[in-house]
Amino acid sequence: MPARTVGIQIRDWRRRRRLSQLDFALDAEISQRHLSFIESGRSTPSRDMILRIADHLGVPLRERNAMVLAAGYAPVFPERSLDDPDLAPARRAIDMILKGHEPYPALAVDRLWRLVSANAAVTRLLGLIADPALLAPPVNVLRLSLAPGGLAPHILNLGTWRFHILDRLRAQVELTGDAALAALRQELVALPATGDPAADPGEARYGDVAVPLRLRTPLGDLALITTTTVFGTPVDVTLSELALEMFFPTDEATAQALRAMADGGA
Repeated sequence: MPARTVGIQIRDWRRRRRLSQLDFALDAEISQRHLSFIESGRSTPSRDMILRIADHLGVPLRERNAMVLAAGYAPVFPERSLDDPDLAPARRAIDMILKGHEPYPALAVDRLWRLVSANAAVTRLLGLIADPALLAPPVNVLRLSLAPGGLAPHILNLGTWRFHILDRLRAQVELTGDAALAALRQELVALPATGDPAADPGEARYGDVAVPLRLRTPLGDLALITTTTVFGTPVDVTLSELALEMFFPTDEATAQALRAMADGGA
């Protein structure tokens, strides 16, 4: 398959954002004629113009690099390992956040939901996993959550949680156009829905603010809600694709159970 031109990429991203040429041209403060020439390949945009268009379209940094490469320019945004010395401040921040969140679970994942780092509370919950193959690196936390040999048999509201995960992935695929994420979603859709349907309360609501994860453990049932933290102004591809998922107890019984686990009760 031939590489997509920068014009085709810009057109595809504009359409993904459901914008007409006129609407987007007005938003980006360029002429519709110039935008049309760029998309059709009749005009090659400068690197600055590509980045300006990509910024207005909210294109991920990885795809911005693909755009400038397609136009014949060098990539703009570096992609370094978290072990790179230049990313040491970010790594320290991640470790500090995860450690500081104990005894509650917290983890960092990349764009494909592969586990990058986790605190001790997550490590303790991984003891529920029956299939050791799911823990072989790279660990995918969504697969770990929904696979029959993973956490799925222990999730009391599996139907609700499964719908939440698949819907969140669907929204991510629509936003990013990431083929690897789309493939991951298809894999998860095909997994059998295990667990006890009678135990699933359906759309459990906590003041209509969040979907809880209800997890059965040896020290009692946990009810958790999550928040997501990302770096606000990343200019590195790796950093831009990292997300920190932090779990909070919805009740005192869950908080007590997690503290007991941290004290060596599990």
